[in-house]
Amino acid sequence: MQFGLFTFGDIGTNPATGDTIAAPQRLQYLVEEAELAEAVGLDVFGVGEHHRPDYAVSAPAVVLGAIAARTKRIRLSSAVTVLSSEDPVRAYQQFATVDGLSGGRAELMAGRGSFIESFPLFGYDLKDYDSLFEEKLELLLRIRQSAILNWKGTHTQTISQRGVFPRSVQEPLPVWIAVGGTTGSVVRAAQYGLPLALAIIGGQPAHFAPLIDLYKETYAKSGHPEDARQVAINCHTFIAPTTQEARDTFWPPYASVMTRIGRERGWPAMTRPQFDAACGPNGALLVGSPQEVADKIAAHRALFGHTRFAAQMSIGVVPQPALMRSIELFGSAVTPQFR
Repeated sequence: MQFGLFTFGDIGTNPATGDTIAAPQRLQYLVEEAELAEAVGLDVFGVGEHHRPDYAVSAPAVVLGAIAARTKRIRLSSAVTVLSSEDPVRAYQQFATVDGLSGGRAELMAGRGSFIESFPLFGYDLKDYDSLFEEKLELLLRIRQSAILNWKGTHTQTISQRGVFPRSVQEPLPVWIAVGGTTGSVVRAAQYGLPLALAIIGGQPAHFAPLIDLYKETYAKSGHPEDARQVAINCHTFIAPTTQEARDTFWPPYASVMTRIGRERGWPAMTRPQFDAACGPNGALLVGSPQEVADKIAAHRALFGHTRFAAQMSIGVVPQPALMRSIELFGSAVTPQFR
């Protein structure tokens, strides 16, 4: 099983310490986190795309390009690219460029996006939410299949016998589909034979098992070889030497983020008892000592049979020294149990 680290590049103020991280500093930290992730043996580093004031990254490929120049082995992924509001031609070119800079380590993880700011920003209508993604995914896959393109677009441009360059080092450029629990998205990934990345950020992980079963069944029925199938699970994760330290460090920034997002979406504010319950054996949060986190990863693997686990540790402004220690413990004390 592969292990990775995903981040959205959170910025703002830690409600417990009062420390503030602005975008320029956060971007520098991201490069340092990726270097550490590689040094402790992690396999993947992913950077998400957002167009909000609470995240530093709106252009993942640019950040990954900087990381490519400072690393040698670790794979570099978006987490995710909001393909619905992106030009697939440019998305392919950007990640083919990262692939070239990194010597063939780039991945593009495509998603519809759980935030909607990019749609009006780039002139798209939310009523086309599903059809935009479907058409743009098909165009992206056509681009990676052939350098010379003929394409009749509805939401996208029409292209007549034009080339898309540069080409990726990897043939084809790896494209994953990222989902948050939508059945249609799971089926689409399976039918195309694309790797699936499932984010579990709430509820009980066991409730997501039928989605993974559906993906595997549809993948097989679509005629794709089982040995090529890949499934990733992404969870909010934080590790410290003790359970109490992990929870007490992670709780203030995590609660701040979840309460802010919840206010936007009509959810109630998160409470500490809810947080502690989510950190328990049946909850969605992997927050605790190295052994506690390893035990939950093992339990998830028994549920899902996945081939990759990605930890998202910087939810809100986590103190940077604590975040770096969490990454180090992940690589030195958790992942060796599965190698």
